[in-house]
Amino acid sequence: MRQIKRKEIVRAGTTVEQMVRAVADMIVTGALLPGEKLDEITLASRFEVSRTPVREALRELGAMGLIGREPNRSAFVTSVDGAYLHSMFEAMAELEAICARLSAERMTVDERRTLELEHRASARLVRAGAGEDYATYNVEFHNQLYRGAHNEHIFELVTHTRARLAPFRRAQFRLPGRLAKSFDEHDIIVTAIMRADGAAAAQAAYSHVEIVSDASIVFAKAAGK
Repeated sequence: MRQIKRKEIVRAGTTVEQMVRAVADMIVTGALLPGEKLDEITLASRFEVSRTPVREALRELGAMGLIGREPNRSAFVTSVDGAYLHSMFEAMAELEAICARLSAERMTVDERRTLELEHRASARLVRAGAGEDYATYNVEFHNQLYRGAHNEHIFELVTHTRARLAPFRRAQFRLPGRLAKSFDEHDIIVTAIMRADGAAAAQAAYSHVEIVSDASIVFAKAAGK
């Protein structure tokens, strides 16, 4: 496996989640290219962990479709299938639209207030250009929509699909001006939910994911080279 600079990885105490995120980000952005080997010993050394969390991280990366593995061989970076990625984003857009519509109809007063207040507070992250912090907030913003739908089965479906797309959705914030655009798109969703306008909330959420998909394709092409 090609040498990875220390600054590109998280340090000692790495959790499986952090490792998955770090390796996934390197794959999505092209720092690790299709066909590159990811052997457990080298990864364990680089992340300063035992081989057990490495195996779990590789298993999760495999479930995301970012790595492949043949019996008794090292894992390797796979090529990103653009058509499959598009199909997942298409499904994600439909699921998020459902969640936004149901949230507009079912969110409690407290849930709506929290959604609006946290959305307004995220503006300071945009002004500061704090991409990593905004990406973390962005996950919670969407989780609020999923929980606000008050439907356990839909929650399971949408969170599972989002987990598969997480590395690509994070990558969008590397694009110039994307933070401000994301905030504006969130603003339309929040406004519709505060007005209890289910149709408008659904349309805004669907359009938001479509735009995220287009932004993410930039990195999918790089990862698929």
